[in-house]
Amino acid sequence: MTFLQPIVLWGLPLILLPIVIHLINRLRHRSRAWAAMRFLVAATRSSMGHNKLRQILILLLRTLAVLTLVLFLGRPLAGGWLGWALAPAPDAVLLLLDRSASMETRLPSAPISRREQAVKLLSDSAKSFEETTHLVLIESATRAPQDLHNVAHLAELPSVAPTDTAADIPAMAQAALNWMIENHAGGTEIWIASDLQRSNWLPDDARWRTVTAQLAALPQKVKVRLLAVDQRPEANRSISIKEVLRRQRGDQGQVQIVADLQRTATSPESVPLEFNLDGARAQIEVAIDGQALRWRHNAPLGAKLSGGWGSLELPADANRRDNAAFFVFGSPTPLRASVVSADAENGRFFRFAASASTNGLREAAELTTPSAAQNADWAQNTLLIWQDALPEGATAERLRAFIEEGGAVVFFPPGRAGGQRFEGSAWGEVESATNERRFRVIRWDEDQGPLARSDEGLSLPLAQTTFDRREGITGQKNVLAAFDDGAPFVTRQALGKGEFYFCASLPAKDWSNLGDGPVLVPMLQRLLLAGSRRLQTVSSAVCGELSAVDQARRWETVDSTTPKDIRTQAGVYRSGERLLAVNRPTSEDEPEILDPEEARRLFGALPVQMWQDRGAQNSQLQGEIWRAFLFALLVFLLLEGVLILPPRPRPTAGESTVPTRATPSAPAGKAA
Repeated sequence: MTFLQPIVLWGLPLILLPIVIHLINRLRHRSRAWAAMRFLVAATRSSMGHNKLRQILILLLRTLAVLTLVLFLGRPLAGGWLGWALAPAPDAVLLLLDRSASMETRLPSAPISRREQAVKLLSDSAKSFEETTHLVLIESATRAPQDLHNVAHLAELPSVAPTDTAADIPAMAQAALNWMIENHAGGTEIWIASDLQRSNWLPDDARWRTVTAQLAALPQKVKVRLLAVDQRPEANRSISIKEVLRRQRGDQGQVQIVADLQRTATSPESVPLEFNLDGARAQIEVAIDGQALRWRHNAPLGAKLSGGWGSLELPADANRRDNAAFFVFGSPTPLRASVVSADAENGRFFRFAASASTNGLREAAELTTPSAAQNADWAQNTLLIWQDALPEGATAERLRAFIEEGGAVVFFPPGRAGGQRFEGSAWGEVESATNERRFRVIRWDEDQGPLARSDEGLSLPLAQTTFDRREGITGQKNVLAAFDDGAPFVTRQALGKGEFYFCASLPAKDWSNLGDGPVLVPMLQRLLLAGSRRLQTVSSAVCGELSAVDQARRWETVDSTTPKDIRTQAGVYRSGERLLAVNRPTSEDEPEILDPEEARRLFGALPVQMWQDRGAQNSQLQGEIWRAFLFALLVFLLLEGVLILPPRPRPTAGESTVPTRATPSAPAGKAA
């Protein structure tokens, strides 16, 4: 038994108070010998045993009353049949189950996962309510309410099976609220089983305040019970794909993979990584010194011109769901770029820096004015370079559609501040450097993206590039490169299947020496290649986030002989000529766990009972049993009140027990 207010237990010594008072009262009455009392004592000695027993019972009841009062104020909790038998049965119990990939982490020194332990605890605890309470399951993958008629078979339901998805706990709470309103539920308890991963709980999300306020405003009573299976795992590693590019050099092709490896251990080790390319498996030893490593690998394709698929897999550890990552690559795609600019000088730099190879010849990018951009033909483009005020209206919608299809767009400064915004980003004021101090870039991402190292491992000479002018970037999402004063130089933001970039300077001589080429050319060439996914029949998706159109397709599993569900399981799938790589969300690899007290505060004024599973030996949730102690307190006080009542007096010898009427006295002077 545990207590929600354990500090009250410091009052347990108060149970000695009735005994102390009893002893003090005994000291007040001292015995004195008196001859006349000898016969009275002898007469009453036979009743002394009864009186002593009565006094002991009174003292015991008073002591127990103080004890139950202290325990009642401490709000005791009890597990198993006792906790749930003494707690009142609600009208409905909503079981919110976190089925995210991180819940597949095995418990320390146990053969089951966090999800399996949570399902077992929920099933065992819900059995007591099966006959009297409406039980409903809401799991994280679909968030669709499901009535439970036999909780003993909860672990066998497909809706509690492992997934490679993430969980959205605020959305699950909203689904619970919607069910309560639609079904006019009475008193309801919401049980949440989760590992408290911060990326799933989203404690800074504004939806928490909205949904908890609505739950607290309901006329029926709502309680929350939180089962936190947040034990620290044993040694674990995870892998995720960051970038996949296909390069063609003459008649020879290669696919470049960039992956992130993370682990909980800190000592250096060599990890055997299984590399699968179109079903052909090979083992690669990867040396890891720290807790994270960005790994790059080029796999030759030879003369193969068709697309393909592959996977990376780590050895089994605490969580098998984060040991595999999948990728796909398409056939060689003709690359094409268009430049939208009214500036002839900068437009000339961009045209040649983004030139593409066609039939062995370099072809400069197409130059278009901003006024003609609305009707320009971008059907075969992979890259758009925009150097003017940010687009608005129909032109902005065209660019959004281009990016969402997988294309790449890079915005360069117009040279003037404006009020236009594109997906939250905008241009600020133009700044000029002094002769004594020019702007320099000292920090950039060299592992992936347009400023990454070359295949030979050489860094771009960005640190040697000087900038005389720059234009501020506001509302940036992901800074890939920054100046020495922290201002962003290149930012990136994802939109649909593609990405768009902002670059804070121009290649014109009065702006910078980007026009020399060592930085601008590889940067635009990489973006030209990255945008080729727009024209390919292969793509990647995040598990649990497929569009309705994709979910409606008929998919076949490619990476396994066992069929998979594309909605909840990672892998490689084919639909006609289209290949799709589905991976778990990278947020599932984030190790940060929400503090239980912080999780409690998210529910605001709602009563929350925390229960943290610290081992597989626990079998049930705990229930509050303070009502039982309150009832016991009243019973003890009532019995004590009965015992202290004075006994009824017995009639003495010669006295009649029948009441008589008084006889009036005779008047004076008259005989009776």
